[in-house]
Amino acid sequence: QVQLVESGGGLVEAGGSLRLSCAASGRTFSSLTMGWFRQAPGKEREFVAAIKWSAARTYYADSVKGRFTISGDNAKNTVYLQMNTLKPEDTAVYYCAARRGPSSGQAGRYDYWGQGTQVTVSS
Repeated sequence: QVQLVESGGGLVEAGGSLRLSCAASGRTFSSLTMGWFRQAPGKEREFVAAIKWSAARTYYADSVKGRFTISGDNAKNTVYLQMNTLKPEDTAVYYCAARRGPSSGQAGRYDYWGQGTQVTVSS
């Protein structure tokens, strides 16, 4: 079992930055693929970014590419999502997720989920 604890959400002005953290426990972080998803009210859950830790490979949705960066600190078993140049369209609940195996942009392939953290971007 893997437990994920998210933090870092909040209110930020458009153009600002925010860093989300996801602390994993219960299993070595290096064995997992980690992903970030988000869901706005009335919208479907969508993929944001993922990292294959052992291969140091990262993947991004087109909507955030160049603005968001996913990274990890294996010593802390923590994954980060650095969000820059935030837009009101980025407003959503952001979820950290984990799975064993290759990275994926499909939420259904992830086995473990955090509680979500609210990100609100004001215009």
